[in-house]
Amino acid sequence: MMLSLVLLAAVAQAPSVEDLRGWRTDFARRTVPLAEIVAGGPSKDGIPAIDRPRFETVLQAATWLDDREPVVVVEVGEDVRAYPLQILIWHEIVNDEVGGTPVAVTYCPLCNTALAFDRRQGGRVLDFGTTGRLRHSDLVMYDRQTESWWQQATGEGIVGAYAGERLRFIAAPVTSWREFRQASPTGRVLSRDTGHDRPYGRNPYEGYDTRSAPISGFFRARSDARLPAMERVVALDVEGRSAAYAFSLVARRRVINDEIGALPVVVVLAPGTASALDAAAIRKGRDVGATAVLDRRVDGRVLTFEPAGDGRVRDRETGSVWLLSGRAVSGPLAGRRLVPVPHGNHLWFAWAAFRPDARLVK
Repeated sequence: MMLSLVLLAAVAQAPSVEDLRGWRTDFARRTVPLAEIVAGGPSKDGIPAIDRPRFETVLQAATWLDDREPVVVVEVGEDVRAYPLQILIWHEIVNDEVGGTPVAVTYCPLCNTALAFDRRQGGRVLDFGTTGRLRHSDLVMYDRQTESWWQQATGEGIVGAYAGERLRFIAAPVTSWREFRQASPTGRVLSRDTGHDRPYGRNPYEGYDTRSAPISGFFRARSDARLPAMERVVALDVEGRSAAYAFSLVARRRVINDEIGALPVVVVLAPGTASALDAAAIRKGRDVGATAVLDRRVDGRVLTFEPAGDGRVRDRETGSVWLLSGRAVSGPLAGRRLVPVPHGNHLWFAWAAFRPDARLVK
């Protein structure tokens, strides 16, 4: 574990009255106790969000991205973009517009939560920054319009004018650079030309996800012993129903056909994606795989899937073969697309803290 994490944990504390001075936030409006929100080390915007992102072609980005490196994929209409974790790990938030939709692409390394949101709320477009604070180890964001505080893992406003409101999730699966460039050769990639001097490609949280537990100074909630605290899970929240699928389970099964409420889904894990939180160089991280969660319906028909090799799946009804992105590449349904379902690859301790009622799929 890097010394910086140990030092940060030592200073974690709940905000005092003096800490809250300078904020234009209505602290009288809140849905959680302020005592649960602790200092993470950096000050407000000490971890700078990217507000004017620049992009490169797949060919340009191939000069500095390794095949196994993890990237967050956001697709709106015909606009497909990749946000490498080697950049997000240093900035945590990118305020962008994809396919005409204002989006915030976010990543909290301490919870391994890579999530994207629609930035529109109550008729206005919000811009997000980092508060420098954590709740249950998770990034607390703020919007610059009202300086309300938002929980990144859930998209919920927890303090200020937007307390009790919730941002809409946009599907943002994490996959390998190899998978992205093969599925979206004309896609665009977030450039390392961010206006900030950072050692992109280095992991400042070396060895973090091989710990046995989260950092105690940052995580003060009750642990859920149903899984090891640092186990990755496929985390789903659909219309108030939550579920979690342990990576170890999905890795064995490769494909899980399930239903969340009335929504039939398929959960897939394919090898070939490095952990961003393991080795000092992200490209050398151990293989943890990449996941996809897709709506199994096509023209009102529910399909049943099985592994097809090389990270692909096959539906039993037509024999069509599908990529992780949800596009059929062969068979009677070639060219059709399955709708991706927003999900995360959270560390178990975090998902269990925010969704203690989640169904853990055995």
